[in-house]
Amino acid sequence: MTTASLPRTTAAPNPQPASASSGWARRHRSGLLGTAGMAIVLVLWQLSTALGLVDVSFSSNPLRIAAAEGKLFGSGEIYPALGATGLELLWGLGITFVLGIPVGLVLGRSRILHDMTEPMVNILYSVPYVMFLPIIIFWFGIDNTSRVIVIVWAAILPLIINITAGVRNLDSDYTRVATVFCTPRLKFFYTIALPATLPYILAGVRLAVGRALVGAIVAELFLASQGLGYFVQTQTSNFNMDSAMAGIVLLAVVALLLNWAVRLVERRFTHWAGAQ
Repeated sequence: MTTASLPRTTAAPNPQPASASSGWARRHRSGLLGTAGMAIVLVLWQLSTALGLVDVSFSSNPLRIAAAEGKLFGSGEIYPALGATGLELLWGLGITFVLGIPVGLVLGRSRILHDMTEPMVNILYSVPYVMFLPIIIFWFGIDNTSRVIVIVWAAILPLIINITAGVRNLDSDYTRVATVFCTPRLKFFYTIALPATLPYILAGVRLAVGRALVGAIVAELFLASQGLGYFVQTQTSNFNMDSAMAGIVLLAVVALLLNWAVRLVERRFTHWAGAQ
């Protein structure tokens, strides 16, 4: 009895490394493209100054800015300005979140309060807060209080508007269930309204963080003798463009880090929103 010979099979190569790398590329595609775009801009900027198309005395260039950053951090000159701006942002954003989130929830839930305050909120949001700087200086002086008020003014309105919209767009099923179970009003806010509107809250937080940074710089330009805004203004007035651009780059890095932190919180707590 003979045994038929079976065809020999060759094991297929393991495709996991390729699929893993392609999956990593898809997940980080946005970041990679953003990095590539920034790299292209920096290279073109450096080349334009090297070829004499742009006067380096007025625009600096990436290599000179990097050298200025190393000098500022090495000498410690930038730390007081960075600390002053960070402290102002901490106070301003803390007050913004403590006041803005409850106010937005209440305005979104109460139709009477919403209709009464909507014109005022729209006016304050539309009119540039820079126009009110003389009044703020007259009332509160030019110390830290005035700068924190400017930051809160800049940041709290988009937060309130987003949260109010989130509460007003709340799923009617949630409200009916709360009514059926006779949920107290205060408990409704922190057990139903707050979790359900979390995507709107975090979207408002992202806008508030960006506007707070702008408010801090504007306040330092007009009301301060310290901070990153004042540092950039002083260096520009002295035609030290390398240090001035280094300060602007630091502001951009701070903005990116704050935005990145908010995005991490969004992914952690609102991952369910995209699946609905």
